[in-house]
Amino acid sequence: MTASDTSILAYDSSDEYRPEPAPEPQAPAWRDGSVRIGIHTSIAQGFAGSLESARKLGCNALQIFSASPRMWPRVGARIPEMEAAEFRAKRAEFGLGPLVIHANYLINLATSDPVLRVRSIQAFHDEMVRGAALGADYLVVHPGSSRGKTSAQAIRDVAQAIRQAARGARLCAKFGDLRDCRLRLLLENTSGMGAAIGSRFEELKAILEGAPELPLGVCLDTAHAFHAGYDIRSEAGLAQTIAALDRTVGLARVAVLHVNDSKTPFASRVDRHEHIGRGKIGLEAFRRILNHPSFSASAGRTGSVGNKVQEVANENGKFNCSSGSRPGRAFLLETPIDAPGDDRRNVRRLWDLVGIAVKQAPRAQNGFTMLARKATIRSGSSSRATNRSEGPLRNLPRTKKSRLSKG
Repeated sequence: MTASDTSILAYDSSDEYRPEPAPEPQAPAWRDGSVRIGIHTSIAQGFAGSLESARKLGCNALQIFSASPRMWPRVGARIPEMEAAEFRAKRAEFGLGPLVIHANYLINLATSDPVLRVRSIQAFHDEMVRGAALGADYLVVHPGSSRGKTSAQAIRDVAQAIRQAARGARLCAKFGDLRDCRLRLLLENTSGMGAAIGSRFEELKAILEGAPELPLGVCLDTAHAFHAGYDIRSEAGLAQTIAALDRTVGLARVAVLHVNDSKTPFASRVDRHEHIGRGKIGLEAFRRILNHPSFSASAGRTGSVGNKVQEVANENGKFNCSSGSRPGRAFLLETPIDAPGDDRRNVRRLWDLVGIAVKQAPRAQNGFTMLARKATIRSGSSSRATNRSEGPLRNLPRTKKSRLSKG
């Protein structure tokens, strides 16, 4: 591929992204202050099929790819409007959100290879266009690998590549504006393998500062942070990590957490995910992470969280608003599939860790599994649940699922 293959590469340092005027303010249905738990879901059965899979697994948020993650899509590849419209309508019907798109793994915004850089910028732009067509809330990308250049050079190149790719994309005008429903871009922290950029929060901060006009935020991957030397296993270590995160990128820009345990030891710089509670990070660490005031959905609510009954789904199965609250972060799983039922078990474990117990077993309606109507948020040992053994989605049918390899 050459620069003449695509129109988006006619760029110089003065050619900056300029957001379009924001549409009429409207709050997405999912921005309701409730706990948002999801998983990376396959699009093998189509985009609409990914929504059905997420619902059946007991999720109220999800992450998908917009195309195959390990192949270069055709330049300018788009999603047919009829398919995108069906997806948007079904997502609105289900009330799932946020919707996160994970960018193609081959994209390397820090590369020294000029051909790969051209392909990466074009592919990232196309990811933005497809994400906007699907009505996605966030697009997550790895900054890339900088072999052959200094960290400072790589950071400048990543920021410039993002600005270049954003030209002509329909992005949110301002990252923190919850009324603007358009796409926001999230940099994911990395494990630090090889010459990867973004394993340190300071590097992410520098990239954000290199593109101040863009709606950029951060996706925090727990396994990657652990691999990179942030010891989140203990209460003190988690506090230090959160303080470092706030001091650099700022907690307000952390919109999504990839919740993954680790197969590899602390500070290994080797990226291997494990099922929640079965890896080197451990179950109690995830309990602290999911319920930490800096991350939990309850952080923005008024009054006591303990013993408070939260509407998880209304009679139409939608996740509706709780007045006076603000949205918490989305906790999204990228755990492996080693056996049938692994996804369901990992999702259920997260619901258990945030203290939500289902009072009513899910039932099927119009071919889709519905979540129970109400849930109780437990605090410590106190509980209003009618049956302490009722974990969320305990009675879901066991469904075997396949998906593309996950981010």
